[in-house]
Amino acid sequence: MTSLPNREPGAPRLGLVIDLDTCVGCHACAVACKQWNAGGHMAPLTDYDAYGAGPDGVWFNRIHSFEAGTGDSGCGSRTTNFPRSCLHCEQPACVTVCPTGASYKRVEDGIVLVNEDLCIGCKLCSWACPYGAREFDQDVGVMKKCTLCIDRIHNETIAEAERVPACVMVCPTSARHFGDLADPSSAVSKLVAERGGYDLMPELGYEPTNKYLPPRPRPTLALDERVTKDSANDDLPLHGLLKWADRILAR
Repeated sequence: MTSLPNREPGAPRLGLVIDLDTCVGCHACAVACKQWNAGGHMAPLTDYDAYGAGPDGVWFNRIHSFEAGTGDSGCGSRTTNFPRSCLHCEQPACVTVCPTGASYKRVEDGIVLVNEDLCIGCKLCSWACPYGAREFDQDVGVMKKCTLCIDRIHNETIAEAERVPACVMVCPTSARHFGDLADPSSAVSKLVAERGGYDLMPELGYEPTNKYLPPRPRPTLALDERVTKDSANDDLPLHGLLKWADRILAR
């Protein structure tokens, strides 16, 4: 089995902070991740029956959507979009169960990677990962996973502002943030502290580096209050473009 490295105090822990309040579930992060990594460090990322009835493939980033909350006529509920990928844990079980050392954790930045030359496709790492972050590529017979785009973030030929994971680069609502979560003064650490960012399933003891920011509470109105408010809005004057749109839609 594989041992974890002894990381020096103060060493970076690079990771993501994902804001569940502003994620709209557009899948831009998943598509950008697929596109970049299809030609990057872990390439290729195989597709199966891409244009058939049951398309599937290797995706490092997947988005799930849930309806949460209750309330009269659904006014207290909301859809929460939950992006899921490798959390680059500080105590990753996927590394310690690996019989060949193919799964490993980098000392210099805390990123968890797979050495394809050593991977024998036994899938022990995928069974050990409770977050479902491992992807088995059947075409090449090895396990693959999110790399935090190490071929972007450490690439000095890329403009410094663009040295972030592809998923962070394309997010249209800035729901994804990247930085050093070992540094309490970093922007991501401050964001976690201010918004009450949390670990996914902390009780397991894997100490995920990636954090999630909870959705902000949203005020709801009782049914009679909403009716009163809507009635009041009926008397508001329309101006400019709104008048034009109102005439078009009223035809």
